[in-house]
Amino acid sequence: MIKAFIFDMDGTLVQTEILKAMSYAKAAHELRPSLKEQEIIDAFKDVVGLSRKEVAQKLMERFSLENEASARMNELNVHQPWQAFVQLRMGIYDSMISDPEILNKHLCPYNLGLLKWVRQNGYPTGLGTQSQRPETMRIVEILDIKKDFDFIATREDVENPKPDPEIYNLLASELNVTPYECLVIEDSASGVKAALAAGMGCIAVTTNLTRDGVHKMDLLEKRWIVDSPPELLGVVKRYISEINEPQSKSK
Repeated sequence: MIKAFIFDMDGTLVQTEILKAMSYAKAAHELRPSLKEQEIIDAFKDVVGLSRKEVAQKLMERFSLENEASARMNELNVHQPWQAFVQLRMGIYDSMISDPEILNKHLCPYNLGLLKWVRQNGYPTGLGTQSQRPETMRIVEILDIKKDFDFIATREDVENPKPDPEIYNLLASELNVTPYECLVIEDSASGVKAALAAGMGCIAVTTNLTRDGVHKMDLLEKRWIVDSPPELLGVVKRYISEINEPQSKSK
């Protein structure tokens, strides 16, 4: 029986993934003005859901940016080229997520609608994100959804990022339910893998950045992959009905 819901944040409740892609693109363009930002945004599809270090390293390698990033290390007070790249894009990203107008333009209305439905129906609710706590709290406060979560887990709360299941196991413990009683709403392949590795149910609501990766991993039944967000609530209700039905029959 589903007793609790856990939501991812980036790409699930708000399209911060595209904002992250744009911030990497702008930072790369700053390092080498001849690069077209759309090239980097397109390449971000292949690294979405990875850690900052992994994303920065893969994009630097793909676009041969190590020399340009190395030249900025002293200025940015870092020890590795990937850190310089990350510092540049974080300044850009922080400005984006501090702007209520930008955030509200990138909401995921149907996913947020599900969050409201979940709360109205009395489910304990958690947020599990790979974002750091300061940016997470800034986003949930601007969107006025902090009160909708019983527990918020961020990157600082775990040793291992998704696709490791640690963050979802933590949330189950804090919500006082077993992993098998949780339904996770995710958007990326790494997030889906984390939820399934924790033994949780999962519904993936894909975006333009994550759709290919979610379908290619072939870990979820197709009926639990939502490519059209308006269908989300109906899919969730069907999932709950199917999970709860065997228990109803056994009574």
